[in-house]
Amino acid sequence: MASLHTGVWLLLAWGLIHTSSSSYYDGIEEVNNDFIESCAKEAKHLVDTAYKNTRQILKERLRTKTVDARDLMAYFKQPVAGSRNAIRAADYMGTTLQLLTGKVKYFYDQPFNITDLLTRKQMDTISQISGCTAQHLPKACQNSQYRTITGECNNRRNLNLGASNTGFLRLLPAQYEDGVSLPRGWTENRMINGFRLPLARQVSNEIVRFPTENITLDNGRALIFMQWGQWTDHDLDLSPETPARETFLEGIDCDISCAREPPCFPLKIPPNDPRFTNRSDCIPLFRSSPVCTPGSPIREQINILTSFLDGSQVYGSDLPLSFALRNNTNQFGLMAINQNFTDNGLAYLPFETAQEDFCVLTNRSSGIPCFLGGDPRVSEQPGLTAFHTLFVREHNRIATALRRMNPSWSGETLYQEARKIVGAILQKITYKDWLPLLLGAEMPKVLPRYRGYNESVDPRVANVFTVVFRMGHTLIQPLIYRLDDGYRPYAPEPQTPLHMTFFNSWRVVRQGGIDPLLRGLMANRAKLNRQNQLVVDELRERLFKLFKRTGLDLPALNLQRGREHGLPGYNDWRRFCGFSAPRNVNELAAVLNNRELAQKFINLYGTPENIDIWVGGVAEPLVRNGRIGQLLTCLIGNQLRRARDGDRFYYENPGVFTTTQRNAIERVTFARVICDNTRITEVPRNVFLGNQYPREFVRCQNIPALDLRPWRAT
Repeated sequence: MASLHTGVWLLLAWGLIHTSSSSYYDGIEEVNNDFIESCAKEAKHLVDTAYKNTRQILKERLRTKTVDARDLMAYFKQPVAGSRNAIRAADYMGTTLQLLTGKVKYFYDQPFNITDLLTRKQMDTISQISGCTAQHLPKACQNSQYRTITGECNNRRNLNLGASNTGFLRLLPAQYEDGVSLPRGWTENRMINGFRLPLARQVSNEIVRFPTENITLDNGRALIFMQWGQWTDHDLDLSPETPARETFLEGIDCDISCAREPPCFPLKIPPNDPRFTNRSDCIPLFRSSPVCTPGSPIREQINILTSFLDGSQVYGSDLPLSFALRNNTNQFGLMAINQNFTDNGLAYLPFETAQEDFCVLTNRSSGIPCFLGGDPRVSEQPGLTAFHTLFVREHNRIATALRRMNPSWSGETLYQEARKIVGAILQKITYKDWLPLLLGAEMPKVLPRYRGYNESVDPRVANVFTVVFRMGHTLIQPLIYRLDDGYRPYAPEPQTPLHMTFFNSWRVVRQGGIDPLLRGLMANRAKLNRQNQLVVDELRERLFKLFKRTGLDLPALNLQRGREHGLPGYNDWRRFCGFSAPRNVNELAAVLNNRELAQKFINLYGTPENIDIWVGGVAEPLVRNGRIGQLLTCLIGNQLRRARDGDRFYYENPGVFTTTQRNAIERVTFARVICDNTRITEVPRNVFLGNQYPREFVRCQNIPALDLRPWRAT
């Protein structure tokens, strides 16, 4: 204790603390308030400087056309408007605590958490100075029949539950190295459960890597089944990277240094890597943006989308964006469309208006910028762009039909009613058509029949879901396919390697629009997830290679992201779901039904306790009639059940729609949405199944249409 008392006297001498007869922590009652305020102001300056420098560097690289893959990741995951303000406040708070820790630790030679030295009042002071307190002020809700854009007011007891720009839900407590914020694997050679964590890139090399020429296609699922998964994910969650690309305290440029300092958590290169010969190189990764967590120092990530399946990837999750996405030139309730180009007479999405634009750089002669959508990833790859385009057209088609039926309706009513119907269509397709094909025979267990809205159900996206739903990466083919009328190969380029299509908005506009892409998704198969064929090298070795000499490694990034988010290991999640937790290679081999794979895991991790949740989850054998294993079925079922049962506006909840309206929605299929909003004339009845053309395709007139008559005002 001598060293602690010595520290107390040094702090007293420096005037950093006050004492009184009621003091605690060996004489420390509280750190001096002036000192706290000084650190908070310094933190604001450091964060603002890092944000500004990052933005200027990115703009300069765009101007000089010297961008690379890591810049692309930063660009399309950059928070804006309200999201950026919320994240900035959390960074102010975190950096203040980091500064305080750094200054106080010189007087201690034993571990401590700075929050243990601060009174509740002082934590409140830091929260106020940082701007965190303002984010949690009481809100007033209107009694509306429509959802808010932000998801606020869905739950009447907790108005922020499921709203955008709030934190994720923890199904299990976070596991950080220091118990507060440091990712697992941050400290080199640190033992966890008696073993060192393997490098994420090493796990990717030894577990995920396979020769892509051996790819097995899924005879039971079309490629469009994979695409619906990504589309749904972009309705539920987005944890953006921090807006800073340099360390807050030292100003180190993480793009250059491979420094492991907040907010940078790069992936080290293992020995004998098949692609990286320079072991001092790294794969860049920047920490996900934090969120203000009043009353808790434990780091939580922000979800800038609503947690509800509400079509937010179409309409946006904050008010300024939702307004920009609407056609504000008339009172017809329409979404904005492109004013420069059409797709064979049909609408494209509007273009982004930012001066700097990555999409232009993918083909400088085309001059085609990125599209503007409700989610910033809209232009990431052409299949996703096609879905965005499809549902904006569907909104405008429905709003136009409603206006013909109800000429007295205002533009706002037309917009809200069309938005409500589109949201319901997305929910119906996801829960009734798509999820049964993902969850298979386990669906009744993890997602039982709907019994109505439950106000006590927490609909927030779980932090673990943000990683495990990346199981969709195992379904992705290495090629983008285009098919012409009659499902013939689209000339001159029917197939394109996936890595050549990222942020290629020009390919949509200049190469036939969305119809060839949708035909390609319907008539080709998804990749089948097999234990020896997890993720193709288009994603493992060439992610965003178009912008960089060497691409990123998506599976490795998934592992590092799980560690960065403080997610517990594989066995903790097995226990959470009520499954056995294997203790050794024999028990793991029994769970995986694969001894060779189990031995690989044990060689890498030492114990099943340490296996990262993403790779452990995708490596399990598939459940009967499903496309994921037992553990992921449990966790994904848990999320989609809460997103349904905790949503006051879920389409089956009595009172949201009339019985006849609900019945009309139940008859809608994705096939019909495609028929109504493209020039495609032949589709499968269930587009998600592995259908053969022409045997399992029918004319569009044979697919039931959405009957809008129940919406006629009486």
